[in-house]
Order: sequence, then C-alpha cells, then structure tokens
Amino acid sequence: MTDERTTTQAPASGAPRPLAIDEGHILRAQHGDRIATAVLTGIACFVMLIVVSMVAYILYEGLSTLLTPGFLTQPSRSNGAAGGVVYQLFDSFYLLVITLLISVPVSLGAAVFLTEYAPDGPITAIASTAIETLSSLPSIVVGMFGFLVFSVNFGWKYSIISGAVALTMFNIPILVRVIQQALEDVPQHQRDACLAMGLTRWEATVHVLIPAAMPAIVTGVVLSAGRVFGEAAALLFTSGMSSPVRLNFLTLNFSSPTCAWNIFRPGESLAVHIYKIYGEGSPEAQHIVWGTAALLMICVLLFNVLSRLAGKALAKRMTAE
Repeated sequence: MTDERTTTQAPASGAPRPLAIDEGHILRAQHGDRIATAVLTGIACFVMLIVVSMVAYILYEGLSTLLTPGFLTQPSRSNGAAGGVVYQLFDSFYLLVITLLISVPVSLGAAVFLTEYAPDGPITAIASTAIETLSSLPSIVVGMFGFLVFSVNFGWKYSIISGAVALTMFNIPILVRVIQQALEDVPQHQRDACLAMGLTRWEATVHVLIPAAMPAIVTGVVLSAGRVFGEAAALLFTSGMSSPVRLNFLTLNFSSPTCAWNIFRPGESLAVHIYKIYGEGSPEAQHIVWGTAALLMICVLLFNVLSRLAGKALAKRMTAE
C-alpha cells in the first residue's frame, strides 16, 4: 500500500502572500457608514422640514390675500393698508432689470480678465481680495454708502437709479465669482486647441470659452437675480420707501415724476413695502404684509426654478444631447 500523507509546502520566496482580512474592521466600517448615512439623512430632512414649513406657513397666511381680485393689478391705498401692489411689483422688476444691465457686462469683463489675462501676481491677489471683501459687506452698509455717494453727492436723491447702482455694488462680486468659476471649469485642452488653430486669446474667449461656460453663467445670473429681487436693506437708503400715487406706463416723458420709466423717480420694491407696512404696526394692513410676502417668495422660488431649467436647456443645446 502506498502511504499517502498531506504535506504543507511553504510558499516560494518570490510568491505573494495572501492578504489578511480583518472582518472586525470591515464590520466597524460598515457600522460607521450606516451611522454617518443616518445622521446626514436626518440633517437633510431637518433642513427640508424647515424650508417646507416656512413656505407652507407663508402661503397659508398670504395666499388668500394674493388671490384677492385686484391685488396684483391695483395700486396701494391708505398708506399701504389697502389696495394692491402693482406699482411695487413693477418697481421690483424695474430695479432688477437695470441692476442686471449694469452688473452683468461689468462682471463678465472682470471675470474674463482675471481668468484669461491677469498674470499671477499681486494685482490678481489684490483684485480677488477686494472682490471677496465687497461680497461680504452687509447690504445695509452698501445702502448707506449708496445714499451718501449717489443720493447726496451725485444729487440723484431717492431714485430708481440710486437703488439699482447700490444693488449693483454687491451683485458684481457674486457674478464675478460665478462667471470666473464657470470659465475655469472649461477644459484646458479647448484653450490649447484654439491657440493651436491660430485663434487669438480674445477670439478663443469669445467664440469658444464663453459659449462653453454659458449654462453655468446663466444659472448664476438668474440665481443672483433672485437675491437682488428680495433685497430691502440697501434700497431703504437709496430708492426710498414710496412710489408715486399714480404711474403712467404709456408716456415717455422721462422727466415726469409719474412716468413709470423715469429712473430718477422714487421707487418701492416688494421687500421694502413689507418692511414699511409691518413697521407701522397697523393691524388692518397685516393681510397686505402676508400677501406681499407670499408674492415675493413665489417670485424668488420661480427664479431658482428658472435658473435650473435654463442651465439644463443650455447645457443640452451646447452638448447636443
């Protein structure tokens, strides 16, 4: 008979040794992952609960007033205690349009310079620090500065243009950072390909880089528009807290105080209207406050939704997907 014995051979000196698996460590990692997932999910649910509760409460208090016939088509009466908010709604959009007309070209030029032209050095560092500092200033400080410079020294008094320029001052830093980040996200090989084809840096920026970054730029502009639309502190000192009793939308006499398009007339936004009425403490006007707050919140939410839709539509068009 053949004596069969099992022998264990030692691995050769050059052969890799099998990895030792620590099952306890794996179980602890999985347990920690489940705890972290539960904590983060709880935080997200808590934040969503706060947002949904706030939106629901404002709509509950103000939706009945918002849906009242004439609230969106009639001017304010009795010092805001009655009537609608048609002039305040128009002034809010008018201020927004003028602010964007000023801030978007300036922000685009500054972002292109900092991203594509400015060399790394003290000038770029100083410019970046100035932009970050300006973006962190409280809006009421910007409003006081706008009042002293534009309303007093420039002689614009309480006017639409004073409020729009004040809003531009803290909207520019936001847009510069957004556009700068959008341009930096464009792959470097697109820049190299443009220069290799003989395009100048300006031609590459205008015809390739800006179109490629356009979805992110549009999203940032619309989001900043929502922030500007709901601003109040800066406008208290610049555009004022009153609108003309009557606005004429058909006349083009820009020197008339009743001309709706006159940028040197006072203007009252929705946010300022809420502050003024609520500060007066009139119980009869509280329903106007909640109705205006609901309208303002819906407008801001629409800006956020439109920013996402516009960004996705432009990205789909640019990538042909």
